[in-house]
Amino acid sequence: MEQETEKQSSSSLTPVHTETPPSEKKKSVFGLEENIASFLCYLAAFVSGLIIFLLEKENKTVRFHALQSIIAFGGLTVLNIVVSQIPFGWILGSLINLIYFVLWVVLMYKAYNGEQYKLPFVGDIAEKQVNK
Repeated sequence: MEQETEKQSSSSLTPVHTETPPSEKKKSVFGLEENIASFLCYLAAFVSGLIIFLLEKENKTVRFHALQSIIAFGGLTVLNIVVSQIPFGWILGSLINLIYFVLWVVLMYKAYNGEQYKLPFVGDIAEKQVNK
């Protein structure tokens, strides 16, 4: 019987894993992988960015994404509120909302794929603050 067991175990195929072992991937707040935490910085715009920025103390990449989210989406939100007070401001507000949505999708996609995409002006500010 022992020989049969040995034959069965040696003939069974074992899957080959080509991914980086979890222990080697960079971790972030709550033990999340870096790309997931970076993605979450943008998920609820500046709100999730603020929460993650306050909780994350070590990972500079995640802090960069969080701060970029706070500055970009917080700024667009304030701008949208100001524009909505102007007569016919809804036209400009609609354009701001479109920009908001496109940025939201692009930044989440790039963060999930591990890219540190830097927005013009806003990305520079976020990078300087994180590297202090």
